[in-house]
Amino acid sequence: MDRIAIVGGAPLNGVIPISGAKNSALKVMAAALLSDQPLILENMPNLADTRFMADLLSSLGVSVDWPAGDSTATLRAREIVSTIAPYDLVRKMRATFNVLGPLLARVGHATVSLPGGCAIGARPVDLHLKAFEAMGADIHIDSGYVKAAALRGLKGADITFPFVSVGATEHAMLAATLAKGRTVLRNAAREPEIVDLADCLNAMGAQIAGAGEEVIEIDGVESLSSARHRVVGDRIEAGTYAIAAAAAGGDVFLKGAQAAHIAALLQKLEQAGVDVRPQGGGVRIARANGRLRAVDVNTEPFPGFPTDLQAQFMALMTLADGVSTFKENIFENRFMHAPELSRLGASIAVHGNEAQVTGVERLLGAPVMATDLRASVSLVIAGLAAEGETEVNRVYHLDRGFERLERKLGDCGARIERRQG
Repeated sequence: MDRIAIVGGAPLNGVIPISGAKNSALKVMAAALLSDQPLILENMPNLADTRFMADLLSSLGVSVDWPAGDSTATLRAREIVSTIAPYDLVRKMRATFNVLGPLLARVGHATVSLPGGCAIGARPVDLHLKAFEAMGADIHIDSGYVKAAALRGLKGADITFPFVSVGATEHAMLAATLAKGRTVLRNAAREPEIVDLADCLNAMGAQIAGAGEEVIEIDGVESLSSARHRVVGDRIEAGTYAIAAAAAGGDVFLKGAQAAHIAALLQKLEQAGVDVRPQGGGVRIARANGRLRAVDVNTEPFPGFPTDLQAQFMALMTLADGVSTFKENIFENRFMHAPELSRLGASIAVHGNEAQVTGVERLLGAPVMATDLRASVSLVIAGLAAEGETEVNRVYHLDRGFERLERKLGDCGARIERRQG
């Protein structure tokens, strides 16, 4: 099993290009099921998750032209040959559950495995299913599978989510594009990935208004057509490298980062003493010598501080001057990185959904183990700032969400390498 070794202490200087957003790419790939015409996706991140999604779509009848290493993929669902997404596929990645809505909208029925548990919390899909029921679908759960049918087609509905859910908002949008009449989604998620999905669907001929706001309106159309869409830049990747530059020190330009998408993080970095400079085409992050100031974090739905950057920012705060408090309001069980950071010398006390981080003078490299995607990269960040060598094990988590991480950091001066076996 691969490992990543980092010798800390080297500042980062240079340019880091930001890849397309994984969380957006997976959903726009699912949109290909809604039309029999080609969907051309640019700025596609080459990741284990996106390649796995391509395999699942192929099993359903989607032709996928995506050469290895290429950032442009052409998907065409000329004919749906299967409406079944089995457990062995869906259990490996939750986003694959999002084929249910498009299959239901286009074909009128689908059988998709429930995604099962997750390392960072339960993340149930009941909001997804209630949205489909509101649109007229019959939903039955049998032996761990969702069996959905709307043989006369989905119909528009007025849906109010009891709490903000990115996944439910996206899934309902996908299904509503082909529903008869108007669908209104209230208390909708506002993340940039929601806007990106709407942009893709509208390019295909959908009629979606309000994406990025609390109320989204979708007027169903009879069919969708061919389109070309460029996947939005990955704000979580951009934020991760911004934190890495702050931890290691130096001066890094994040090419393709959009400051508006990571505004909550950039504000925290400035409060901590990091120099943040949005510029044309990206964001520059610089930090000179001296300790950072401790900053508190509460995770919230967009535009608040993202839960997917909580672990990374905690790694940064382990070396800050003072005490910082982290309150995780999105997912339970998302402090699994804390014990591993403690192996490097961090002082972290976890109590339920809160963690208190007392900054230390230095971290010392040690073997650590990744527990999930964001936790794994937090250990890389800590390793960049630690003295000596840090070896991160189980880095297959990293490969799910970060494209060419070792190369991007290495090109900026990090002493980092992947070790096989």
